[in-house]
Amino acid sequence: MEADNTDQEPSAIHVAIVEGDPGFLNALGEVLRTTADMRLTGAAVTRAEGLALLDRPPSDVLLVDLGLPDGSGIDVIYAAARQWTACNILVSTNFGDEKHVMRSIEAGAAGYLLKDSSPARIVDEIRSVANGGSPISPIIARQILARLRQGSTESGRPEAASAPLLSAREKEVLDLITKGFKAQEIATLMQLSPFTVRTYVRRIYSKLKVKSKAEAIYEARARGLLSG
Repeated sequence: MEADNTDQEPSAIHVAIVEGDPGFLNALGEVLRTTADMRLTGAAVTRAEGLALLDRPPSDVLLVDLGLPDGSGIDVIYAAARQWTACNILVSTNFGDEKHVMRSIEAGAAGYLLKDSSPARIVDEIRSVANGGSPISPIIARQILARLRQGSTESGRPEAASAPLLSAREKEVLDLITKGFKAQEIATLMQLSPFTVRTYVRRIYSKLKVKSKAEAIYEARARGLLSG
């Protein structure tokens, strides 16, 4: 299924969709085409087509249905989290059981929505996840909280994080910021959209618990995170 690639301003939120229900996909696509700050950059109705989408330039948000006719959307989430590292992945599905929820989050999803919302509401949630949020249907949020409480009770304490503070791409952005490059220049150098670069910057500030470029540089140097 071809995407609408007309008038793609760099500041627009670029959205790709993997949706097993053609009717729902068409309805959502029509809403996206009339939403000023969004552009539909790719659409697929099968697992195979979804994986093929990942060979294109990365989108800012990837919306994934889990019930695809030729397999699980979780495979697409897992691959996207590794190929489109700055992309925000949002699940939209009929599956509300704990197994699908936890597997999706573990694979790399940043949000999880049940298909009980209108396409217009889902567009609002796409905007939310693109700006750093993690939209989750209320019933799903309850399951996650219950799972976390159970894990905390069984272990007696929260598990320590073992992952690096900043990802490789975040460190690359921070290095360029330190060298004085602006967001538009970083986007050109890294072949990303300015929106994606701003997403990286927000994540860096959040992880370092700072609010400005100067504070980020100071904190990163203090923690030995800069390459130079």
